[in-house]
Amino acid sequence: MAKATVGFLYPGHSAEDDYPRMESMLSEAGVRAGLPLVHTDIGTDAHRVDALLEMGSVDRLTASLAELLTHRPQAVVWACTSASFVFGWDGAAEQVRRLSEAAGLPASSTSFAFAHAVRELGLERVAIAATYPEDVAALFEDFLKRAGVEVTATRGSGIITAAEVGTWGRDEVLRLAREGDDPAAQAVLLPDTALHTAAWVAELEAELGKPVLTANQVTAWEGLRLLSHPATAPALGTLFTDR
Repeated sequence: MAKATVGFLYPGHSAEDDYPRMESMLSEAGVRAGLPLVHTDIGTDAHRVDALLEMGSVDRLTASLAELLTHRPQAVVWACTSASFVFGWDGAAEQVRRLSEAAGLPASSTSFAFAHAVRELGLERVAIAATYPEDVAALFEDFLKRAGVEVTATRGSGIITAAEVGTWGRDEVLRLAREGDDPAAQAVLLPDTALHTAAWVAELEAELGKPVLTANQVTAWEGLRLLSHPATAPALGTLFTDR
């Protein structure tokens, strides 16, 4: 199978090293995929609605497109959850439509990646374990409800900046997932691309005994989905298992 190349627009600098890590994990599993990434100017680093609306403005995204297109991607994904779902379902769809139009390529975002991943796994009930303040986490819950997903519990952690989230390691991520789990949920979602998770997805699932979907994991999967490029890599969790 030919190599698939998905380009990612990533806000600022926090957990961008998850992408070369995932590319390596996919390669070790025999999946031929390139995951090049370029950074967007985020403006104010804050999980606040006003700052997130500016962070996700199409003008900010398209300003980095020329650099990303030098990698010759076949699809583009806006690798940010909060600065996509904050626009609401319709606004996030318009954001993706305009990004696709500007790039001349299929496009998506992390918020839609979560919705598509939940559907792919046949899940109906999920819990949200978020780094965000409660009001921002509630907007992600609203987004998932528009996708027909029942959210059984939502936990926010009150962290304002992506820079702080990016300092979290394995222990903090495991604690976040454990504390955000809910017995009624079929899976736990960790929606922040500033959070390092790629190295620990399989461990998170073993700890909780259910699928765990994390922002960078679903973002990579979404890009490959856009290209109809199968990717089986058990180290990246249930989403990357052969079905």
